[in-house]
Amino acid sequence: MFKAIITITFKKSILDPQGNAVHKALKSLGYEDVEDVRMGKHVEILLRGDEPQEAETKIKEMCSNLLVNPVIEEYQVELVEVEV
Repeated sequence: MFKAIITITFKKSILDPQGNAVHKALKSLGYEDVEDVRMGKHVEILLRGDEPQEAETKIKEMCSNLLVNPVIEEYQVELVEVEV
């Protein structure tokens, strides 16, 4: 069994209003050394199977078909084998 940890963020070329709001709030709280803030989504999926390549292929299909809007978002996948 595998656990996929998926991090989805806006592409660098896309304005991130939530990230900008958090950045301004942190600055107003005195955290002047904060350069930039990007907000995103964190998704965890448990997937049955024995082959990491097969699991990674399925997760990428899920991202392409449902989880990620490829026009404005990008994603990273960390695949971890877990004990049942």
